Amino acid sequence: MGPCQGGPSYTGRFYRADLFTVAAIAWHRMSLRIHNTLTRRVEDFAPIEPGHVRMYVCGITVYDLCHMGHARMMVAFDMVYRWLLTSGYRVTFVRNITDIEDKIIRRALERGITIRALTDEMIAAMHRDFAAIGVLPPTHEPRATEYVPQMLDMIGKLEAKGLAYRAADGDVDFAVRKLPGYGRLSGKSLDDLRAGERVAADDSKQDPLDFVLWKAAKPEEPDEAKWASPFGPGRPGWHIECSAMSCALLGEHFDIHGGGMDLQFPHHENELAQSVGANGGPFVNVWMHNGFLNVQREAGMAPEKMSKSLGNFFTIAEVLQRYDGETLRFFMLRTHYRSPFNFGEANLEDARSALRRLYTALEAGGSPMDDAAIDWTQPEAAAFRAAMDDDFNTPLATAVWFELASEVNRSRDPAKAGLLRALGRVLGVLQQRPSAFLQAGAGLDEAAIAAMISARAAAKAARNFAEADRIRQQLAAQGIELKDSAQGTTWVRG
Repeated sequence: MGPCQGGPSYTGRFYRADLFTVAAIAWHRMSLRIHNTLTRRVEDFAPIEPGHVRMYVCGITVYDLCHMGHARMMVAFDMVYRWLLTSGYRVTFVRNITDIEDKIIRRALERGITIRALTDEMIAAMHRDFAAIGVLPPTHEPRATEYVPQMLDMIGKLEAKGLAYRAADGDVDFAVRKLPGYGRLSGKSLDDLRAGERVAADDSKQDPLDFVLWKAAKPEEPDEAKWASPFGPGRPGWHIECSAMSCALLGEHFDIHGGGMDLQFPHHENELAQSVGANGGPFVNVWMHNGFLNVQREAGMAPEKMSKSLGNFFTIAEVLQRYDGETLRFFMLRTHYRSPFNFGEANLEDARSALRRLYTALEAGGSPMDDAAIDWTQPEAAAFRAAMDDDFNTPLATAVWFELASEVNRSRDPAKAGLLRALGRVLGVLQQRPSAFLQAGAGLDEAAIAAMISARAAAKAARNFAEADRIRQQLAAQGIELKDSAQGTTWVRG
């Protein structure tokens, strides 16, 4: 299985013979190819409007802090966004926020605050997390609650076409069997779905496969979770939100739709069905899905799904208390976006060491800090470009960095060091001053150190002295010495 089919990460040495092989390929095929989930093959990419890519990625349901699965998806599609820009495209990138949903309502009620207060708080935390791992803001970041009129309009179209009906419980549901081709994105037939365990019986539906477009209001729900509509007071279903927002901001037919593999069914399948049903034409040309994130507790152990019930659940904020954002980003870029991603302490430490090797080479080469233009005719740059054009093969692309680093360490050539830095910039890494990164507690920045000191103070306040000692020891291992006093805790680099 080759790298464009979701093959292995390229973590070893990238031999120069391979470099020139890939560079030669680049001259013969200078076009982007992307794996399309809909067709299940890698295809040449050509935007609907020449030179302009319109891309939608499903964002976060903001009822809690973002976790590592979110980081995996966001870095994957940030990488796609950056490469499209580097390739010279104008990109309209929409990444939505789901700010009305069952979990949001429950969490707001549990905390005794308004839905808006909860979602504003979580969106601010989300933005902090994404900035820390180098995720660029999208062109548009719509909140679902801002597009309810567009959702109602789409539901009205579906009802008029006989594809939606008013259920006995007051909801409006989509009639799955009335739209030919349902299941083609996920590869699931209607009969397989009907027989599967994922379909729960519901007496209010005409068919158990049907999904909700509009949820009738419940008496116990707060007023801010209810909108007036021709179908009665209520709120939109999850799937219709993305169809309405993407259509409003990108048009009825656009280039790329992305998200995690877990969204392929039912969310994206339902998005496709209701969008095609309402608008009558094609919806998305290329569907992209990143691989699942698994947790590897220790080296040699089998990876397992991240789950709170298994005690292996990590928020981005928790991980950033121990590792800087660039290390975390670099760690994720070393795995192909469609491959399963194994998150674990040993893998993070390896990524940190590897990133230090790259910064050590930059320091040895004395690379300038300015944004140098990339000469894509150079063999290393051509190899990098060929890898990225081959379904965003970041393992092979990042391997070019290590080839360049080895050359810089041998030659002390500032031009090669500058190229290494410039190619790192393309994917959002290697932009710090090398001396600052290498001296900063193995790359741990001041914000991360402050967060760990705060976590230690909280542990001491809770009389969890073992945890407080563990944090102190962890910082000490990275060259950070803590000094406690009546005025608080300060730190110095050892």
